[in-house]
Amino acid sequence: MLRLVWTIGISLPFIIYYFFRLIYVEDHPDKFSEEDRYRIGKHMIDQAMRNSFVHTKAYGLENLPEEGGYVMYPNHQGKFDVLGIIHVHEKPCTIVIDEKRSHLPFANEVTRLLRGVRLDRTDMRAQVNGIMRIADEVKNGRRYILFPEGGYAFNENHLQEFLAGAFKCAVKSHCPIVPVVLVDSYIPFGRNGLQPVFTQVHFLPPIFYDEYKDCSTHQIADMVKKAIQDKLSELKKV
Repeated sequence: MLRLVWTIGISLPFIIYYFFRLIYVEDHPDKFSEEDRYRIGKHMIDQAMRNSFVHTKAYGLENLPEEGGYVMYPNHQGKFDVLGIIHVHEKPCTIVIDEKRSHLPFANEVTRLLRGVRLDRTDMRAQVNGIMRIADEVKNGRRYILFPEGGYAFNENHLQEFLAGAFKCAVKSHCPIVPVVLVDSYIPFGRNGLQPVFTQVHFLPPIFYDEYKDCSTHQIADMVKKAIQDKLSELKKV
């Protein structure tokens, strides 16, 4: 919490600047492409990371599909997760986020800027519409970050249950599934202190539609969870 308060305090002029910049972007949508929006978002995140003394290193960037859309499925550790992935992911991508959490400071701005999808867990119809939107956009080349775990409370580098429903949009779009392993991503905003923090993002080899087309979403969830757990176990031994 101390790091979060510090970051907000020291970044206040920067926050005010981007508050008005984002209003301008929203009022002039035709002037800003998805690449422009993503560039602004990355700059916001990079600045916030510098101000909070957080460093993230990427591994397996060569595993990301070069063409077309895909869905990244990371393990969920905390508030920093999305920031770390976007910091190292060069091509434009966006997020799927819980409706309530999406309205928190900074999360709301990032979601609007990147035109992410907010899912209301209490509204089944809205969830179905959200999944269909994601599937259609992925077919057209967009890239999404979607956390298959139900939450991240105190799980640190341990996995929780992967929700099968999270994989419906991938199945409907026939897109590659990219398992993503986050390491120590819970530390930046989950522990007190201002000492430098180092986190890791590992992009694992994609799982293509031909490999999962005959699987149920429960089987796909187990497949992705196993890939992430195997990598976490491997890193733990190093």
